[in-house]
Amino acid sequence: MVSSQLGFSSWDLESSIAKGILSCGWESPTEIQRESIPPARKGQDIVGQAKTGSGKTGAFGIPILESCNPAGHPQAIILCPTRELAVQVAEEMDSLQGDKGLSIQTVYGGTDLEKQAKKLGKGCDIVVGTPGRVIDMTKRGHLGLERISIFCLDEADRMLDMGFFPDVLWILEKSSSREQTLLFSATFPEEVLDAAEEFMTDPIHIMSEDMEVEIPEIEQFAIHVGRMNKLWALGRIICNMDEGDQMLIFTNTKRMVEILTERLGKFRIRAIGLHGDLSQNKREKIIDSFKQGREEILVATDVAARGLDVDGITHVVNYDLPDDSETYVHRIGRTGRMGRKGVAWSFVTRQETSQVVKISSTWNLSIDFTDAPDLPEGMDRDPIGKREDWDEVSDIFGMVKVRVSVGRGDSSKRDLADWIIQQARVPDIAIGEILQDENDSDVEIHVDKVAYVMDVIKTREFNGLSLSPQIVGP
Repeated sequence: MVSSQLGFSSWDLESSIAKGILSCGWESPTEIQRESIPPARKGQDIVGQAKTGSGKTGAFGIPILESCNPAGHPQAIILCPTRELAVQVAEEMDSLQGDKGLSIQTVYGGTDLEKQAKKLGKGCDIVVGTPGRVIDMTKRGHLGLERISIFCLDEADRMLDMGFFPDVLWILEKSSSREQTLLFSATFPEEVLDAAEEFMTDPIHIMSEDMEVEIPEIEQFAIHVGRMNKLWALGRIICNMDEGDQMLIFTNTKRMVEILTERLGKFRIRAIGLHGDLSQNKREKIIDSFKQGREEILVATDVAARGLDVDGITHVVNYDLPDDSETYVHRIGRTGRMGRKGVAWSFVTRQETSQVVKISSTWNLSIDFTDAPDLPEGMDRDPIGKREDWDEVSDIFGMVKVRVSVGRGDSSKRDLADWIIQQARVPDIAIGEILQDENDSDVEIHVDKVAYVMDVIKTREFNGLSLSPQIVGP
């Protein structure tokens, strides 16, 4: 593309901003910047689809910086879902403005409100903040939204996930002099699209080619395991970690984050949890501790882990399989960075097998089904014990298939069934279909009775033969 070859110089940007771009070491615009900056500089509304790391801050930041003047009152506001992102955006925009002299202030929760209010009181041209604190500042009279001409929403889908969207809409409505709206998001749930339609005027929709999902080259394994033994399988993986390894465990709910960290703690395995209900300060401390390598195991939801960039992650575990295949790819992409080793494990219940097949076929991935890893050399006891999970091996009728070492040459089906019923003293209905070959018989036993029946027939002989019962599976 011609604009790509000419770079930023082709746009005849303000000299201070051109210098700022040069000082940042940017040589040519990214895809989202090439498509967004020209129409945004003309004052048009933009709906841009771009992920973290695609250069989207420059895509909305450069037009905003050009449109604002050092006037001492807020002319533009940029809303971000987290304190970390707000600080990052403000720092990048401050670098991009060069020597223009704009006052760019951050406003976010989890820190002293009065200190932020004093900075706003000294004069501010651009506000970068989180929705809750922006509303607090506005209601207390420290921040006036009525003269805002440019409204920008960064990571709109994440705002929705974290429950901030009502606050975003409140701020939008209070920005009564708004002339331009810029909205950037990685995905577009219906609520985000509805808001765009209501508050934007003929927006230009831009999708960056950078949105194409990159498939990381890491080892991927799936373990068939029931709900009751996920913790046991996790213990096996953890005890095989090397010194300096770090693990990121994904669950689908905040509640599961709390339950899992608590259960691991009971087995003397330290893990920290990260989810959207934690305070901003606590989130920051947890993320920093993990980044610095002071913590080895982090349990998180997808929303909380979004934007988490830690090069040292060697293991990703899908304790719960994600609801969609693209989320799986984003999850496993957290490991194997910067040339380091990486491995992804997924725990798959019997009902979820087709989901793994769908993920692998959609993205052409090689996900190998395997057993949980063996205990490392020198360890003879599981850190977390394995439990009997009969529900996982029963069929839809609640029957568990048990193989015994008695073939058709040793007994008829009827005689074998009668013997089991008599020895274990269970009702006829507890024994289902029996399939026989020359050496073995597969006997269906109801899930409510199978543990007891197996215990009984292990210790007894049938016509002088040891039965050696084994679970076959559904």
